[in-house]
Amino acid sequence: MAKTPKLSLLQRPRRLRRQPSRRALVAETVLRVEDLIAPLFVVEGKARPDPIASMPGVFRLGIDDLVKECRELHQLGVPAVALFPKLSPKLKNEEGTEALNPETLVLRAVRAVRKAVPELTIITDVALDPYTTHGHDGVLNEAGDDVDNDRTVAILSRMAVLQAEAGVDFVAPSDMMDGRVGAIRLALETAGFSDTGILAYSAKYNSAYYGPFRDAVGSAQAAGTRLLSKATYQMNPANRREALREVELDVAEGADIVMVKPAGAYLDIIREVRNATGTPVAAYQVSGEYAQIHAAARLGWLDLARCRDESLLAIKRAGADMILTYFAKEVAKALR
Repeated sequence: MAKTPKLSLLQRPRRLRRQPSRRALVAETVLRVEDLIAPLFVVEGKARPDPIASMPGVFRLGIDDLVKECRELHQLGVPAVALFPKLSPKLKNEEGTEALNPETLVLRAVRAVRKAVPELTIITDVALDPYTTHGHDGVLNEAGDDVDNDRTVAILSRMAVLQAEAGVDFVAPSDMMDGRVGAIRLALETAGFSDTGILAYSAKYNSAYYGPFRDAVGSAQAAGTRLLSKATYQMNPANRREALREVELDVAEGADIVMVKPAGAYLDIIREVRNATGTPVAAYQVSGEYAQIHAAARLGWLDLARCRDESLLAIKRAGADMILTYFAKEVAKALR
């Protein structure tokens, strides 16, 4: 065989890829345990953890098990958790009044975690979908065909104050009502909770990737379908400029952190938001993203660990400062 002549190249990018140590030196993006937020689901009672069929490895936890999980996450170096309640259908109604019960499930969970793991950052969801029989994020108007924006905002503001009283670090309005960040900030200030932060779901899209989450919190069953449309308040997936407008409004109204949700299909939006604001940016790798990676891996089509890590690295590379992900615990173990 004839000898292949050497190319005369001054620049050979492969020189920097020859071995792991070189690749580490020139890595532009690094995923850290400190970048992760673990979403957790809490239920009543002391039964064994309840597996969520559409989210392999994710469980609904009673408060005792939730506290245990939070301890383990803290020991692994995960700095924050986001709590979501699954309520008994008996506690739900059209108005979502259980959300304003000072002894509702999520508030008792916050108090227990705060007492057991005081160093952990606790984030709570501010929206009515876990509490309503119709599964929407707010109360409906008189016609029953849309969410009443201003009446919902008044309820969310009261929810946020109750969560602050329970000891959360950040309230996280995920409802996408107009003006809710400003109203919540005013309510928190008036009640004396100036140190309670707001992590705003600023660019939350009307995505098809939320199905497993709705199963997890029971809002799909409440509404009678996991395909409930929230198009009148969540963002159109076709829109980019609108995301920047929503972020700008939330920052002006007092948001401490802004979020893009979902993450994987919206990496361009994460980058646009990162370029547009100096405010910290969060991204939510949602239940559908998590489920599809697991499903493909179970069929032997993808390497679970590599795809998991690559998906999170892509979110970080796009510009997210922090990532809510159901992979948080296993990634933290891997990084250790």
